Amino acid sequence: MLRITKKMLFAIEAVLDIAYHAGSEPVQSREITRRQGIPQRYLEQALQHLVRDDILVGVRGPRGGYRLARERRRITVGDIVRSVKKMETAEDPLQTEDGSDLGQKVVRPLWTLIQEDVMTRLDSTTIDDLCNSAIDAGIESEGRKNLDFII
Repeated sequence: MLRITKKMLFAIEAVLDIAYHAGSEPVQSREITRRQGIPQRYLEQALQHLVRDDILVGVRGPRGGYRLARERRRITVGDIVRSVKKMETAEDPLQTEDGSDLGQKVVRPLWTLIQEDVMTRLDSTTIDDLCNSAIDAGIESEGRKNLDFII
């Protein structure tokens, strides 16, 4: 069952933060924590899963951090949600055999359709879309203000 969790929200916010605030250097987790208020323990765990699922790339070293693994227009919110769902261990009530006929044959199929609709929407929403929403909302990008295009 798709349910929004703190880990899911934190992961989406972290990927968006990296996409929106990245300059020429990788984004360090402490910067994400500072900007988004995401607890470090949740953040590091989520970032590692996102690296394993090829959404992010970890860069080692003193100036290391995280970058997007591919263009932000090629990463969807659905990709991030699926990555986080793999981390979560709670049993999906839609997959159990118990329940009444009404629950099994009417309510669960409805809930499955709703989830499919939500995932379709999340799969059609890219990180680039969210970055454009942040620009429209007037949120300043720390990475962009640090870029200097003077030749």
